[in-house]
Amino acid sequence: MSYCDWDKCNEKMMLYHDTEWGVPLKDDRKQFEFLMMEAMQCGLNWNMMIQKREIFHECFAGFDFDAVAAFGEKDIERIMKTPGMIRSPRKINAVIHNARCFQKVREEWGTFTEYLWHWSDGKTILYDRHADGIIPVSNGLSEQISKDLKKRGFKYLGPVTVYSHLQACGIINDHDKDCPRYSFINEKFPTMKKKRLLEKDARQF
Repeated sequence: MSYCDWDKCNEKMMLYHDTEWGVPLKDDRKQFEFLMMEAMQCGLNWNMMIQKREIFHECFAGFDFDAVAAFGEKDIERIMKTPGMIRSPRKINAVIHNARCFQKVREEWGTFTEYLWHWSDGKTILYDRHADGIIPVSNGLSEQISKDLKKRGFKYLGPVTVYSHLQACGIINDHDKDCPRYSFINEKFPTMKKKRLLEKDARQF
């Protein structure tokens, strides 16, 4: 069994794995999309997020963080009534709240991307043994970033959720070494090797 076998459950998941997951992401709008999908996913599963992605786009103005930051009660009512939407007022409010926090990070750093990538010096991290399928649910880096985001007011972004985002946006390359995407990312983008740090619930795939 390979860690990357999760992509084979359906066509949308395969496309996401083969074209997006793990590719270094430097666009703020996409960062917000991925981060908020991770927040919406809490307690659910990622396949559901991918299947509902178009609905999320409809509800959250294509993940335009400035537009979402200006949402009010009528927008929340509209989103709650959208067919197929996850009807969680707490999560919907969290996305709107996080959009405002996202704006503040941009005010300080210029872009959210600049803020997030400074944690890895702008390079994709290759952690020891991860390419062999020994993958944790969180680590020291995701713990650090999660604490910092919480200080900045972000919600639903604990260390496990943040770790998933670091995988998705390419700060950590957790593709299996036998997956073509592993070598593709390493050849196209700057990388750095690091030892595992405070990893939790790591298991062999």
